[in-house]
Amino acid sequence: MASVDPPGGETPPNILLLVTDDQGAWAMGSRMPELHTPALDRLQREGMSFETFFCASPVCSPARASLTSGRMPSAHGVHDWIRPEALARTGSPEPPFTPDFLDRATGADSLADMLSREGYRCGMVGKWHLGSSHRPAPGFDYWWAHQLGGGPYRDAPIWRHDPSSGRPVVPAEPTTEPEYLTDAISRQGLDALSHLAGEGAPFFLQVNWTAPHDPWFDGNHPEDLLALYEDTDFPSVPEAAAHPWFLPQNFPRAVADRHGALAGYCAAISGVDRSISVLLDDLEGRGLLEDTIIIFTSDNGFSCGHHGIWGKGNATAPLNFWEPSISVPFVVRWPDRIPPGVADARPASAVDLFPTIAELTGATPLEDPLRAGSSLAPRLRGAGDETAVESVAPIVIHDEYGANRMLRTERWKLVVRRDGPTELYDLREDPEEQHDLSQDRAHAALRHELRLELAEWFDRHQAHPLSGWRTEVDGTGQTAPVA
Repeated sequence: MASVDPPGGETPPNILLLVTDDQGAWAMGSRMPELHTPALDRLQREGMSFETFFCASPVCSPARASLTSGRMPSAHGVHDWIRPEALARTGSPEPPFTPDFLDRATGADSLADMLSREGYRCGMVGKWHLGSSHRPAPGFDYWWAHQLGGGPYRDAPIWRHDPSSGRPVVPAEPTTEPEYLTDAISRQGLDALSHLAGEGAPFFLQVNWTAPHDPWFDGNHPEDLLALYEDTDFPSVPEAAAHPWFLPQNFPRAVADRHGALAGYCAAISGVDRSISVLLDDLEGRGLLEDTIIIFTSDNGFSCGHHGIWGKGNATAPLNFWEPSISVPFVVRWPDRIPPGVADARPASAVDLFPTIAELTGATPLEDPLRAGSSLAPRLRGAGDETAVESVAPIVIHDEYGANRMLRTERWKLVVRRDGPTELYDLREDPEEQHDLSQDRAHAALRHELRLELAEWFDRHQAHPLSGWRTEVDGTGQTAPVA
């Protein structure tokens, strides 16, 4: 595999992977002028932004599993958010989801496993939500983890951590974090860097915030962050009428208090931005900032009134794949290797992250015929590179959530459901997805063609025993792996 080698054959680059929770692509300063995010603005100025980047599933656990493995949910078996009872250790031998969620028998690989084989020192701080986080997932040297997938920002449930080793205490001891969780993640990110950096080996550090996931009210966020949004009515955020599929009982306070919910949501993002600034300053102080590839993204999209809903893929019945639910930020900064201030408008997917990191670092992943993505390294090299074959090839994005699947070209979007309505949108003429063409006789041939293409693609990129198509996933969570 070709790599984007540093000049002079230097040490492979460090990787700092920054992942937020429920941050739609619209929630960036470049699209939302009222948002206060100087650090993210800096990353966009100094790096390349992918303007139409999509998660693999519009809910956290399957989306995160796809980020770290390059597989779609039907190839890794995590199809819904993992419920607390499947994560907490209550005296039973092992919960049904363990940190090693990727079945070794399938030949799946993970980012930390791959990079640790190449000599990287790997760390994770914050939200894991791919299994019980009471011990490090394979490949990780440093581990400071939230016990669950979300919850309050004050007194958050975490696993007790041994500062001397950078790992959880053994046996695992549950505790709570008294500091504002986003600031605690900053603190532990700095601690992780002190353990991982400067020992003659490159590092991979994944920092996973729970922000801006709710709760947004009741003192969960500091007053100084909330004060940033006192004097705005959030003009960039639409106030659409409630969609008929919306389940308002999931976000009753947001529906009743739009300003309060948006202020909390944006305060949470500004808290993450402050956290990122701290990490960048630390890397700069260590002389490592220019040798570190910084990647910023989110697990899945989110709507704060967009399309007439609050929430993501499970905010509606049936589950949805509208653009705000599936589109997320994606920014990559690597000075002198990736051109700064570039916005790439062509689509890309979260399953592309695994092969992209492999190519940028020169790492060799395990062979995996079910891996679904393609490396974005040619596009990161910049426009005009003759090796950037993706600059002219058509790009098709796929998404799934249980027995619901989506195919998206640069113009068309088709959604098929085993037990529900089909949708077809012309994104060029109808970017807000207001006019479903699936029953339009003039588009019957196109609908049939896209449906065949969708079925054929998933047939190649699924492990049939793990297929979501035969599940009963309904958006209320998963307590055991498929098969």
